[in-house]
Order: sequence, then C-alpha cells, then structure tokens
Amino acid sequence: MPANQLPSANVETLVAEREQPLLEFLLENVKTLSRSKIKLTLRGGGITVGGKTVTRFDYPLKPGMKVVVSRSKNNQLTLRNRYVRIVYEDRWLVVVEKQPGILSMAAGHSSLNVKAVLDDYFRKTRQPCTAHVVHRLDRDTSGLMVYAKDMQTEQVMEHNWHQMVYDRRYVAVVSGRMERDSGTVSSYLKDNKAFITYSSPTDNGGKLAITHYFTLDRSNDYSLVEFKLETGRKNQIRVHAADIGHPVCGDTKYGDGEDPAGRLCLHAFLLCFYHPVTRQPMEFETPFPPSFTDLFRK
Repeated sequence: MPANQLPSANVETLVAEREQPLLEFLLENVKTLSRSKIKLTLRGGGITVGGKTVTRFDYPLKPGMKVVVSRSKNNQLTLRNRYVRIVYEDRWLVVVEKQPGILSMAAGHSSLNVKAVLDDYFRKTRQPCTAHVVHRLDRDTSGLMVYAKDMQTEQVMEHNWHQMVYDRRYVAVVSGRMERDSGTVSSYLKDNKAFITYSSPTDNGGKLAITHYFTLDRSNDYSLVEFKLETGRKNQIRVHAADIGHPVCGDTKYGDGEDPAGRLCLHAFLLCFYHPVTRQPMEFETPFPPSFTDLFRK
C-alpha cells in the first residue's frame, strides 16, 4: 500500500478503459470530488496508477490500468511559501518543488534555505521532526527535491541513492541551435582550488559523469533540452552543456552570458524513486517553467 493511501473506506478504485491523460480520466470518472479537489489530490500524492504514486496531470493511461484515488483531507498540504511548494508528504519524507533563489540548506546564519522553511512548517503543524537533506539543487536551479523527516530515513536514502532513484531529469534552455536531436556526454569532472568544475575526456582523478540529452525544441538563438542523469555529479549538466558548445542560459559560471529568462535556465522536472520504507515506486513531475517555453512560441 502506498505510504499516503488510507484504508479502503477512504479510497476509490477505477480502471481505465481507453488511452487518455490521467487528469482527464479523473475528471470524467471521479464523481465524489470537485474539479479543484481532484487537482489538489493529484498534486498531493493521493493518486496511484498501477501501485505507483503519480502527480503528473498528463500521465498517459492505457486500457486496464488501475487508478486508486484517496479521498483524504490530509492531501490538502498547508505550506504557503513563495520559494517552496510541497508536492508530496508522508510520515517519513516530503517532496518539494523549490524556486530559484533559495538554497537547499543553510550556508550562513541568515541564508534563505529550504530546510529552514520546512522546519518552520513542521513546527507550525506540530510534527515532531526536522528536515534532513538527501540531495541538493544549486541556489538558482528550480525543481523537485526530497527531504527525509528523520535521520534513519535520510541515511537509507543517502547511502542507497543511486539504487533507489530510477529516473531523474532536468529541462534547460541552452544557448544556440542544437545540431543533434539526442546524444550522450561522458567525461571526468574535478574541482580546482577555486571550486570550478573542470571536465576531461580522460581520467583526471575526478569522477566519471554521464549525461544523456534530448532536444525538445529549437529556435535560431536557443534550444529547449531535456537532460537525463546517469550519474549525479556537482554541476554535471552545466559543465556538460558547455562541453557540447551549448551552455545553459543564465549560467554565469560556465555559460556565455546569454540570459533570456532572467535566471539560470535549469529545472529539475522529473524525480522517480523507490520509497525508503514502503519500497513503492514514487513518480513526481512538474511543468516546465513558462519562462522557458515562452521562448519557443511561434
């Protein structure tokens, strides 16, 4: 049973009869919840498809797929913060979407960070826990992150991260028109004394990094690119994008100064992992930032 699923009296089980997006199916078939409540339940992790927690509105259903809907008030997540939105929460962990401009954890006495926001939320909701960082996103990168609510869960996730995470993807606006529709970048990454990450095609004493990319859209000036991580190294996407001659826009560290959206154009939009306690597959996806997609409207 998924971590957030309630006893059978509070769930509704449906079966898809044709191919259609998940939200469309829910709106047609769930008569016990309003349109806004259905969307809230979906965002809050109250929908499972084939036993997997799904938050994507456009998740493609196929005939025969079992959809379970939790009619729980607990799905109404109460955090209100301009930088952090809770996507899913249970007794062991919380998945959030962070905005650019906020650190994953503290780096100074007064720094704005997601951990502090979550700890304040836990106090206000009288939860006897604190947020433990499992992985990080750069301050100016937006997207999905997971935090553990206790040290034991954090240790399980940190020590088994590469085995537990089975899909993790980013979308970026990069400089210039991509020549290839897809490809793979592989190199060794190592920091110098100034904390600049350098890339080398041969072993330079650093860590092997592998990134797969897929071009989603192009204009004469920019390209919208999906990046899938096979390894998770510091600044991996930003360095590899620069390696192929198309740095991430807004990247002042590895880029060429192009800044069409007024931010680092990198967003962690997909995160899929096995739950550290229930072992259920958990799949979360957020929409691409409008400031990215607006650049490619004809």
